Amino acid sequence: MKMEPFALERWMTTWETKVQYDIAESGILPLRIHDLLDLLPESERPAALSSLVDLRLGYSEACGTAELRSLLASTYKDCSPENILITTGAIEANFLLFNILLEPGDHVVACYPAYQQLYSVPRGIGCDVALWNVRAENGFRFDLGDLEKLVTPKTRLIVVNTPHNPTGAMLSEADLRRVYALAESVGAKVLCDEAYRWLTVPGGDPFAPPMFDLGPRGISVGTLSKPFGLPGLRIGWIAARGDIPARCWAMRDYVSLSPGRLNDALAILAMRHREKIFERNLRIITANLAEANRWFAEHAGVISWNPPSGGLLALARYNLDIPSLELSNRLAERYSVMLAPGSAFGFEHHLRIGIGQDPSVFATGLQRAAVCFAEVAGKRPAAAAHSE
Repeated sequence: MKMEPFALERWMTTWETKVQYDIAESGILPLRIHDLLDLLPESERPAALSSLVDLRLGYSEACGTAELRSLLASTYKDCSPENILITTGAIEANFLLFNILLEPGDHVVACYPAYQQLYSVPRGIGCDVALWNVRAENGFRFDLGDLEKLVTPKTRLIVVNTPHNPTGAMLSEADLRRVYALAESVGAKVLCDEAYRWLTVPGGDPFAPPMFDLGPRGISVGTLSKPFGLPGLRIGWIAARGDIPARCWAMRDYVSLSPGRLNDALAILAMRHREKIFERNLRIITANLAEANRWFAEHAGVISWNPPSGGLLALARYNLDIPSLELSNRLAERYSVMLAPGSAFGFEHHLRIGIGQDPSVFATGLQRAAVCFAEVAGKRPAAAAHSE
């Protein structure tokens, strides 16, 4: 397998630990262990903390504990723990699925732009990958007519992502059922990256059912990273029927072997109290969405966006004579602000913004970005490089 460079990840790792105002953050504001314990009734917290501290850090169950898999299975229709495989984030889930489902020469249709893994790994395997473009000119909406033109009798897999990274576009239930029917008509499977499941946006679109719920050809990939604010746990999963989880598990033996035992225990705590986490998420999203709408209106001559219909992300288009990578680097180096370059997604003169950050950090990051834009436009003196 020959993999092309992962443009977004290379750029993110350059700046994400150095900037103060990360408003390209792709997930909701991360929780602390203290926050997870606070989800419990006060009387239960000492015992829960003692249980975590006393946990022996040996190997965990290789496929994930039965309790965690049962909790996740309960969020799907007619799903059992055997249909769930716990993985090291959604990124391992997708990687395993591509490698057990695809062979060199297979025809794959993947949405684009997207998290680069969703089309680069099939390419690395040697597949013929057709890109289903989510186009700026139609307001970053999925066009099912475009998809129908790409699917052929040779298509083995359709790869979708909803809510969509990086545009915030959504597939409705009718759309998703149409995608499933199209795959079924040619004997293909559908892999749906549902990393932004449960992240509803005020005034956004209703969520479609998970792809797993639509039938035996549907595969759902999930994660605690984005909707739970727990990226450091590295807990993702596959929900699939038949022998797919077992085949992925067999390949996983050669990769990461098993989830961390402490990670699994904290994931169980989060899943048991997920409604409280979702309430917290909504407060953060509501505050940041209002601030973003105000800021974009104020700077409409320089930058514009289509707010996300679901999830946390959007691509904003700017009207400045500077490439997106250069602008993103300037924002990070001189203003300690992180906005991801659209060029990492194939969209020049765009920046990816996320509305999951701490609201005070988010608001300040927007203010500092506006100063940078004014400098680039020649309306104020250049700032000195930021130092920490």
